Amino acid sequence: MNALIWLFDTVVQLFIYVLIASAVLSWLVAFNVVNVRNPIVAQIGEVLYRITEPALRPIRNLLPNLGGVDISPIILILLLLFISRLLHEYAVPQTYIYTR
Repeated sequence: MNALIWLFDTVVQLFIYVLIASAVLSWLVAFNVVNVRNPIVAQIGEVLYRITEPALRPIRNLLPNLGGVDISPIILILLLLFISRLLHEYAVPQTYIYTR
C-alpha cells in the first residue's frame, strides 16, 4: 500500500511541476519574452497545453470571469495537495502511543 501512495504522490508532484511550467510559459508568452513562432517553444507549449488542459478546463468552466486572471492552476494545485494529504491521513496507518 505504501508503494501505491508513494507512486500517487510522485505523479501528483510531477503534475504540479508541469502546471507551474505551463503557467510560467503562458506568462512569458503574454509578456512577449518568448516568441511562439519558435518551433521549440511552440512544441513545448503544445505539450504542456495538452497535458494540463483536460484537468484545468472543468475548473475554468466553474470559475467566474476574473478579467484575464486565470487562477485555475492554483485551485488545481490546492485540490491535488488536499487529495494527497487526505490519502495520507486515511490510508497510512497511524502509530498510536498508549499511555496510562
